[in-house]
Amino acid sequence: MTLCWPINDSQCNSEAFLASKTKKFSVQATKVVVQPWRGNHHVYGIFTVPDEYKQTPFFVLSVKEVGNECSKPFGYSQNYDDIFAEPGTYLVRDYIRTRTAIRLILRGLYFQLSDQQNWTLTFPQLKAD
Repeated sequence: MTLCWPINDSQCNSEAFLASKTKKFSVQATKVVVQPWRGNHHVYGIFTVPDEYKQTPFFVLSVKEVGNECSKPFGYSQNYDDIFAEPGTYLVRDYIRTRTAIRLILRGLYFQLSDQQNWTLTFPQLKAD
């Protein structure tokens, strides 16, 4: 199971990282769940990530209309919500705040929020061996 938690420290400034010339690896969401009426932890994206990124120190979740947030991974999973990781990959599930999702839905942005093309995870590119 891969769990993530937001970090706000000097090691990860999401805006500076995304704007930097550092090589990056990005992946779009495989699935997005937007059900804030069910309570906390029901607005998230599921991402399929190559195994070599298991040791990354952080990644940045970007959601259109929400912004960017650094997260630190811990643990790994091979399936979430009937999505199964292919060999050589694992799954990351990352969340946005329920109150943020509700605010966007009230502004008429439900379909934009639920579009998996609007959810991206960006990792620092691993150095070649």
